[in-house]
Amino acid sequence: MKGLKKKIDSVKPHFEEGGKFSKLHSVFDGFYTFLFTPNETSRSGVHIHDANDSKRTMIIVVLALLPCCLFGMWNVGLQHALATGDTNHGLFHLFFYGFWAVLPQILTAYIVGLGIEFIIAQIRGHEIQEGFLVSGLLIPMICPVSTPCWMLAVAVAFAVIFAKEVFGGTGYNFLNVALVTRAFLFFAYPSQMSGDNVFVSLGEMASIDGYSGATPLGQLASASGQVEVLGVTGSPLSFSDIFLGLYPGSWGETSTLCILIGLAILFATGMASWKITISAVVGGFFMALLANNFATPLYPVTYLSPVEQLCLGGFAFAVVFMATDPVTACRTEIGKYIYGFLIGAIAIIIRCYNTGYPEGAMLAVLLMNCFAPLIDYCVVNANINRRLKRASVKN
Repeated sequence: MKGLKKKIDSVKPHFEEGGKFSKLHSVFDGFYTFLFTPNETSRSGVHIHDANDSKRTMIIVVLALLPCCLFGMWNVGLQHALATGDTNHGLFHLFFYGFWAVLPQILTAYIVGLGIEFIIAQIRGHEIQEGFLVSGLLIPMICPVSTPCWMLAVAVAFAVIFAKEVFGGTGYNFLNVALVTRAFLFFAYPSQMSGDNVFVSLGEMASIDGYSGATPLGQLASASGQVEVLGVTGSPLSFSDIFLGLYPGSWGETSTLCILIGLAILFATGMASWKITISAVVGGFFMALLANNFATPLYPVTYLSPVEQLCLGGFAFAVVFMATDPVTACRTEIGKYIYGFLIGAIAIIIRCYNTGYPEGAMLAVLLMNCFAPLIDYCVVNANINRRLKRASVKN
């Protein structure tokens, strides 16, 4: 690495002010700071130094996402093998089938998103931020693996430009960029985002009998009365299957076990607010329990138990990796409890009582992103009023 750094340092003056490539300074600086720790330090005493910067934060979140990412790739291969009746497969065969299936989506998200951020940073003359390191991985993980790359590219471009850069870039967006991408895809191309035929290519589907590619929540939303949740082979899913994530869905968010591993990493490193996560789980559990007590055939999802509601679909993934985004969440301590509880409750309400949209976590988080500033405002003003009442005025 010392040799590489020495070589890069030798060409660095060409990208600084006055150099022949000075117009590409932001691009060069982005690559340089990604590879090496900057050696510049502040000389005044007005700065608070911390070993944890945005780059380290994003890398830790990416590490927390890896269990879900790796399992999702393997599950893509597993669901494909189950649907096609391929019993002659091994661990690595399944994993690499899924790896090559999702790789185009990951590359598309990073190339388009980072490309736009590089261009805008260069135009503004700003440093390139590391925020998209996480968003670029989150976006394909919350989309069906069958999503066409051109469609994903359009959605990523829309989200990065209109949900992030127009507000000033990383740290200034009030909506979660990954969820805006998912919402754009859902409302612009609903037939592609239904969750059907998630893991099996169209060419192979023609020769498959008795195959069901619908996600568990998609099955329930289109059912009449109380039904069992079925896998791709038509057999009922056990709770262990649901908890481990052995069912069709957006490939990165099915395994509750892997999500909990990622949550442990985020909690251990202090990267996620336990107040938001715990309150969201409490809100979701409470609303799921209430819906289950008043279950009706008109809304089949209400027959799911509260634990199944928390483990199925994207609820757990959204609570751990989306709701805890420090940029778009509440900042006050009391506000975090309110914010998390409402996310959990609203997600279950949408899931249970809107049969046209079987997954409510995305809309719940985006809705509460909009209300987070208002919640913080109310909490701060309530605290000010309490302190004014305690204050004694001396004449």
